[in-house]
Amino acid sequence: MLIIRPVDFPDLPQLEQLAVQSRGSITTLPANREYLGQLIGLTQSSLRNRVSLPGGESYHFVLEDSDSGRILGISGIEACIGLDSPFYSYRIDEVVHASRELQIHNRIPSLHLCQDYNGTSRLCTRYLAPEANEAANIHLLSRSRMLFIAAHPKRFARRTVVELQGMVDDEGRSPFWESLGRHFFGMDLSQADYLTGINRKTFIAELMPHYPVYVPLLNEAARNAIGQPRPDIEPVMDLLEDEGFVYRGYVDIFDAGPTLEVRTDDIRSVWQSRTVRLAVGDAPDSAPWLLLSNDHTEDFRAVLVRANPERPQVAPEVAAQLRLDDGDSVRVLPLGTDDLLI
Repeated sequence: MLIIRPVDFPDLPQLEQLAVQSRGSITTLPANREYLGQLIGLTQSSLRNRVSLPGGESYHFVLEDSDSGRILGISGIEACIGLDSPFYSYRIDEVVHASRELQIHNRIPSLHLCQDYNGTSRLCTRYLAPEANEAANIHLLSRSRMLFIAAHPKRFARRTVVELQGMVDDEGRSPFWESLGRHFFGMDLSQADYLTGINRKTFIAELMPHYPVYVPLLNEAARNAIGQPRPDIEPVMDLLEDEGFVYRGYVDIFDAGPTLEVRTDDIRSVWQSRTVRLAVGDAPDSAPWLLLSNDHTEDFRAVLVRANPERPQVAPEVAAQLRLDDGDSVRVLPLGTDDLLI
């Protein structure tokens, strides 16, 4: 059975394997044992803390095959970004250049370095092992975070953002980075991502151009990459847009991938989920697909099952994985057939 649960210290070796497997594609999942240990420690301390306002907490969850103990994926939520170090983005805007004498009025698209998302919550670190990369697992890994937010709204900010990886060419290089970032940083994108991932971010403020970047001065490949996600993560973008996330003209400063945002209360899985009473017994074969979770913190669990959303009945082993008994409250999120085809 596949379950979602908080990451814990015994997961560290498998977490390292996931980081290596991701080949540096996830900034917040660097192949660095010390950092990954800190990630686990911060998750555990954040879950133990009594929180009334979001702060520096971070929550990471793993997708585990409970039969084999294998970790197949990870996803996370940062409660409030930009507190310890600025969270930089490029805001797409325009600069006006005009000549009254020549009667010329040009509006030039430009990129402005900003910290507009400081103080928001952020979905992060979503990685699914290739052999588990199917629609049902994408939903379980991604949407279970929303159920945790629904259960613990005081732990999160009023607005939530998520960054999507930007376009790369056939050789895995970012055309945006090659056209812009490399000239200022003098390093490969993978190294810049790695330094950012292990929280060595001061180099961004020291080296990043603080003046507007005129988009027409970039090469065509870089211009075309602005605001475009990597094609292989389009299913994730579809899921996020279904959750209510929208693109408002902010992009990543390294690869120009889109940043999506939403009011936290407007996240579909947050406002659609509800709590009902759990029944334990024979599980049905033809009921609708549901995401089920408990509302615990340290013992948070989520699973994907077929059950009646009004009074879900699950097998005893499922209830045990959820850390729930017959009659306990369980959080329910119905998933339509179309959802699982994303």
